[in-house]
Amino acid sequence: MDTPSDVVGRTGALLRAVAAAEPDGATTSGAARVAGLARPTAHRLLTALHAQGLVDRGPDGGWLLGPELYLLGTAAARRYDVTAVAQPFVRRLADRTQESAFFSVRRGEETVCLLREDGSFPIRSHVLHEGIRFPLGVASAGLAVLAYLPDREVADHLERADLAAAYGAQHGTGALLERVARTREDGWAVNPGLLVEGSWGLGAAVFDADERPLGALSLTGIEQRFGTERRRELGALLLREAHALTLALRRP
Repeated sequence: MDTPSDVVGRTGALLRAVAAAEPDGATTSGAARVAGLARPTAHRLLTALHAQGLVDRGPDGGWLLGPELYLLGTAAARRYDVTAVAQPFVRRLADRTQESAFFSVRRGEETVCLLREDGSFPIRSHVLHEGIRFPLGVASAGLAVLAYLPDREVADHLERADLAAAYGAQHGTGALLERVARTREDGWAVNPGLLVEGSWGLGAAVFDADERPLGALSLTGIEQRFGTERRRELGALLLREAHALTLALRRP
């Protein structure tokens, strides 16, 4: 991770670190580590953000996103919010598969989970929740988005990001390029328990009007429910829903 050198960059990194810790809250040390900052620097900035209402303190003292961010987000939602369009697709996936379904969007070199709907199967995966971010190439949504970027952009991203250090050897360049190739061949991405053992995921990219991946629909569940034949069925369903969502998002 590159440590941000300017105040705005550090502040943005801290807010993203706090968001990733929702709803439990982030410790100062934890937020500093995720943001790549020294603890005293993180504490000073978080205290200043708290004074502006941009972060808040939870009952146990953890840092949470603040009320001012909600107000700012509400003002911006008319231009950026796609969840109203995506929600029926996520709900339908959860209903049809009984698994947990998600919609994540690309933000720079990350994906951010915006929607989660749990299916009726009683055992659930808790790898993803609204607001969590992963680098492109990590989790099924991030892999689905990465796979449909041009080769040069894929190579540049993998050169900059040290994913193996943060997420294990299976996120090294060679292993990721193999999964990118497989995703392009199948149409959907598979995360075979690489983040949490026994928790599998499938993802399919959603595209903008320029045919670039803007996000992904995904499903997660326990390994026993993601056998070879069912992965084919779930992958085909994801592709249909992702294509339909792509068309829905393009409508004026």
